[in-house]
Amino acid sequence: ADAGEFSINGSMLYMTQDVGMSRPTDTLREMLIEVAPPALREAGRELVRAERAMQAGEDDGMAYATALAHWGDLGGYDLEAQWQASAQRSVKSEVEDVFTRLVSELSGGERKRLVLDLLLHSGADVLLLDEPDNYLDIPTRQWLEDELRACPSTILMVSHDRTLLERCSNKIIAVEGSGCWVHGGSFATFPEAREKRQELLGDDLKRWHEEERRLFHHMKIMKQRAAQNFKNATKANAAETRWEKFVAAGPPPPPVPDQQIYVRLRGADAARRVAQLNGVSMHDLFKPFSDEIYHGERVALIGPNGTGKTHLLKVLSQELSPGTGDVKFGPRTSVGVFTQINDRPDFLGRECIDIVHDRISDEEKAMKTLARYGLRNQAR
Repeated sequence: ADAGEFSINGSMLYMTQDVGMSRPTDTLREMLIEVAPPALREAGRELVRAERAMQAGEDDGMAYATALAHWGDLGGYDLEAQWQASAQRSVKSEVEDVFTRLVSELSGGERKRLVLDLLLHSGADVLLLDEPDNYLDIPTRQWLEDELRACPSTILMVSHDRTLLERCSNKIIAVEGSGCWVHGGSFATFPEAREKRQELLGDDLKRWHEEERRLFHHMKIMKQRAAQNFKNATKANAAETRWEKFVAAGPPPPPVPDQQIYVRLRGADAARRVAQLNGVSMHDLFKPFSDEIYHGERVALIGPNGTGKTHLLKVLSQELSPGTGDVKFGPRTSVGVFTQINDRPDFLGRECIDIVHDRISDEEKAMKTLARYGLRNQAR
């Protein structure tokens, strides 16, 4: 933090929103080590390093034996039993060995549920959950709501899911307008409380401006009187000082402007049938199927975590080839892709305005586009 301090009484565990996304070649054990308590986390990392050194012939096994003993002394074997229990409860496909199965073999939703199950049954005093509902299918979201309500831990979670916040929270910390404020209730009453707060902020700001004008005019009057009679100079200086101090203290925070984002989607007007799927399958994820998608349709793709929804989107975006069948697009159809991660290495190190210039060459139009998403000040 840049200023201030915070403290947490008791044990604390933290889950990131992108569980396992950045290291897909890790094993499930390595992923779960990263959400372990601090002492076990460091011991687990050291154990993995010692194992790899021994396998590479860089160590005679003494370092591994020491790391393994330290892992056991801290309760690592008990933690491994918790891993296995959570895997059996949460992952639909059999997890025979968390030591060897790769993170990439589970879907994003399966990884998220596995870690959530582990943390919600960990007994930690405090849980910090960054967007726990991301990647979860509809049944798992219901499971998450039930688990959050039943968990005895104090939970601080970041979420954009209004239903989850309404059903599972009893206090809201709103981060907006370069500050924070607290609503002592669930999201069910938050919109009304925020509207009332916005009104109060507007009233306070209006009164501040009125008072500033009153002090300013009073100072001007006293200056004029002092010019006519030097005996008023002291009062004039006092009025000026009072006005200057008031202005220096600054106005109260203004109401937070509601961000209005308008997304413009352009369709392929000339192509009535935009895509045709012929006998498309993806190995053991889903069987062959055929379908046609027409211009203007809004197609929802639903299904449990791990059934191949993301794989099908990758087939449609031509990032992957189907196991069988093919996909044909209309002659004037272009495909735009927005993924759940939307990782774009080609954007790294580039300024916002330069990225927009890839599509919009005109400087004024590019700046208007950034302004529409509240990014004008981050253009460069």
